[in-house]
Amino acid sequence: QVQLVESGGGLVQAGGSLRLSCAASGSIFSTNTMGWYRQAPGKQRELVATITSGGSTNNADSVKGRFTISRDNAKNTVYLQMNGLKPEDTAVYYCKVHFSDYRYDYDYWGQGTQVTVSS
Repeated sequence: QVQLVESGGGLVQAGGSLRLSCAASGSIFSTNTMGWYRQAPGKQRELVATITSGGSTNNADSVKGRFTISRDNAKNTVYLQMNGLKPEDTAVYYCKVHFSDYRYDYDYWGQGTQVTVSS
């Protein structure tokens, strides 16, 4: 089984910064993609940023230039450095790990961490 534990959310003023962390444990394939998604009240969950075990990243247009995703493969941990936060960044942020074998895709989610940006 795979477990993801997120930390680092909180309340911050607009323009401030937060750093989210997500530590994965369990049976995880060495080749995987970890990422951050968010869900605001009344909205669908959306991609924020992903990073492969090889270091390739993908960022949503809404966070480019403000958020940076990184990872420590030795610790199976992914980070999201969020700078220049805006009220519209307020959401529950979820960590996800994805990997696959020749038959199945595996997706595991964390429990989510609340980020609130006040204006």
